[in-house]
Amino acid sequence: MIVVLVAMIALAIWLYLLVAHGAFWRCRERDDEELPQPPRTPRVAAIVPARNEAEGIAESIGSLLRQDYRGAFSVILVDDDSSDGTADIARRLTGAGERLQVVASRMTDRGLPAGWTGKLWAVKQGIDAAAAHPSPPDYVLLTDADIVHASDSVSRLVARAEASGLVLASLMAKLRCESLAERVSVPAFIFFFQMLYPFASVNRPESKVAAAAGGCMLVRRDALQRAGGIEVIRGALIDDCALGKVLKAQGPIWLGLTERVVSIRPYPAFDDIRRMVVRSAYAQLRYSPLLLLGTVAGMALTYLVPPVLTIFGSGLARFCALAAWLLMALAFQPTLRFYRLSPLWGFALPAIALQYLIYTLDSAYQYMRGQGGSWKGRVQANVSEPQ
Repeated sequence: MIVVLVAMIALAIWLYLLVAHGAFWRCRERDDEELPQPPRTPRVAAIVPARNEAEGIAESIGSLLRQDYRGAFSVILVDDDSSDGTADIARRLTGAGERLQVVASRMTDRGLPAGWTGKLWAVKQGIDAAAAHPSPPDYVLLTDADIVHASDSVSRLVARAEASGLVLASLMAKLRCESLAERVSVPAFIFFFQMLYPFASVNRPESKVAAAAGGCMLVRRDALQRAGGIEVIRGALIDDCALGKVLKAQGPIWLGLTERVVSIRPYPAFDDIRRMVVRSAYAQLRYSPLLLLGTVAGMALTYLVPPVLTIFGSGLARFCALAAWLLMALAFQPTLRFYRLSPLWGFALPAIALQYLIYTLDSAYQYMRGQGGSWKGRVQANVSEPQ
């Protein structure tokens, strides 16, 4: 009887997720629609924090320098203590000229100022440099050094922000999905993110759900100032969602999928995926052992029970478990289509979820041994001392 009840709960979870959880799985919130160009052309400054990004910085900064935006547009690269010539590569780009400003991140004698992650300290200096300009920007585009933008990326983001009075317009960059590790892990990462933060709910002003995607965030500078500046999230590892929450208190925000903004950062092996997830997974749970325990139980019930009882169960328990597994595979289909993968990957979602569960446990373990939030030589979880 208990086995039947567990199977029925798993089925109920997937019925709820498909019917009543913001239709997150449909992947309908996209930037495909054509919006009229606004009557004014607000000033925009792109801010790119970069730490040892020599491999991709030319392609990333080059895509920004090629924007077709009609208004005033500049690019500020903040070199976050790189040792691989990142800044020099950017300076040599064709067309850099006066449109590109390179700022060297300032450090204290002990490294980063207390309470700051490296990325957000670099972002702050970029915002400060933009504000010091004789004609400060109306918007800042916060984007990463592994992101490549289509030539109309900025103009379309500004059109959306101006048309809807947004304080934040964010695009979930399309991640690379070529290696086996990427094909296994990347679509599920997007699926799980949308489950945590249903984009339709994020985009409703009356909803309390708030999020953003850090690879591409167009922010109204005055709204950020009213919120207290980037300082209010200075220690956040999941800085994009933290910023989304802060800015939604200032006005409407929008988040969507796109094929115009892509990440070129490769994840050739499963260990590369593991490091990416481990860096911030436990931070998502607010470093709480109780939330970790609840997450383990919840993911086991939602993702592992359906295939296990389908294979080893019988009668009503097997029927409910199979129905839950089929609904799970169905929910994954739009994300798989977005990444142009076979629909059969939908049946592998339980195994992929187990992989992410193991990574989450590893994230908690790394935090407990003092290595939480490790990224490019910095340990940044629960930042309180200079790194």
